[in-house]
Amino acid sequence: MVCLDARHAKKALDMKVNKTDANDAEGLAHLVRTGWYREVRVKSRGAMLAKALLGARSQLLSMSLALENQIRGILKTFGRIVPKGAGGLFEKNVRALITDEAEIAAVIMPLLQARQMAHACAALNRRLVMSAQGNAI
Repeated sequence: MVCLDARHAKKALDMKVNKTDANDAEGLAHLVRTGWYREVRVKSRGAMLAKALLGARSQLLSMSLALENQIRGILKTFGRIVPKGAGGLFEKNVRALITDEAEIAAVIMPLLQARQMAHACAALNRRLVMSAQGNAI
């Protein structure tokens, strides 16, 4: 089995005047017969899982940061500055600032809950570290 470089094959197939599935199949077969193609390597399942893990972790980190910034911005609008602190300290500081403001709390609490869900990043971090330690040279 040969895996072709899709960009290279597309450029070769774009030279055909009449683009149909049948002509594309014939063109791909012709590329393989003549040897005028670039072969690509297929990544292993482990490599694809590692990339998916990194992508999910990155997405969760950016979501968590965006939610923290949104919370800080809303509270700043009402004259309340959240002190520096990460993880549980951030949430504790936010809760302390909204204890006497029910209207602001009604806006902030759903954002805090969403941040907790996005904070599941810790589990992905542990998996990532375990994976890296297992693949250490």
